Amino acid sequence: MSVLVLGGYGAVGAHLVRLLRAQGISTLVAGRDPARADRVVDLAVPESVRQALAGVSVVVNCAGAEDIRLAAECARHGIVFIEISATSDYVQALEHIDGPVVLGVGLAPGLTTLLAADLLAKGPGPVDIMIGLGSGEHHGPAATAWTYRLLGRQFTDSDGTLVRNFTKPAYFTVPGAAASAYKRFPALRADFADQHRLTHDYAVPVRTYLRLDSRLATTGLAVLTWAPALRSLAPKRMPGSDRWVILARSVSGPARWATGRGQSLATAVIAAATVREAARHPITAPTWIQELFEIGTLRRELSAAGVSLWHVPAVHM
Repeated sequence: MSVLVLGGYGAVGAHLVRLLRAQGISTLVAGRDPARADRVVDLAVPESVRQALAGVSVVVNCAGAEDIRLAAECARHGIVFIEISATSDYVQALEHIDGPVVLGVGLAPGLTTLLAADLLAKGPGPVDIMIGLGSGEHHGPAATAWTYRLLGRQFTDSDGTLVRNFTKPAYFTVPGAAASAYKRFPALRADFADQHRLTHDYAVPVRTYLRLDSRLATTGLAVLTWAPALRSLAPKRMPGSDRWVILARSVSGPARWATGRGQSLATAVIAAATVREAARHPITAPTWIQELFEIGTLRRELSAAGVSLWHVPAVHM
């Protein structure tokens, strides 16, 4: 197996390359910079992409490029295309690719998807997912730009109504040690791709909420969503830590949650596990991460990266 990591020297890609090489997996870094890339590639040039794919069996897209033609080109060559994007319309388009594509790989979606799927496999929904991100982490400009891109946009909820991003606040109680960084204040609805897929697969509402560890930064998103033209005034970096926490709770009470430091590293750990799983199981069509493995199979790898996994019978609303 030979893996090509698009954006292999970026925030997530650098961690992923290190993890895969440590496991003895042949891994190539792809990017524009000849000084840092094993294969120089311009993702906007089809011929450049085709040349970079020579001899490769798996491609992981850590470049932030949401171009369905990349997955289609991999599919034409029978190459597994692994995507870490959370963007709903792009991910939904990838679901129609005629070839081996793996979706929902990362922290959110990814770890959130597995936690919610574990709840839904054991009891009824609906399920609410809370994603708490450390606003002070240097996760790369693409992550900040992605969050700001949601401002003012709407998405279709499970009941068919339209929801504006960063509205409809809800409270989540963060259990355990992470509670000190994530004090009680509202999280806001946000359009992460896995809520739509889980709602479809389990025929119950799954709703995703986002908050930052900074109350001020979270409030800023709630204000700017009504005036998205002002997003140029939003800071590129905000005060806060690099701690993240995600929580999936069922309306019947049980919950699953995880916490760690560095969302880039956590995303890379999930991606590395997905690469190995893709090598074990033939993939011929678009496949979501929860179809490949369960959350319990990742416990040891996540623990090695400083990620704690928990389940509790119930949490207070």
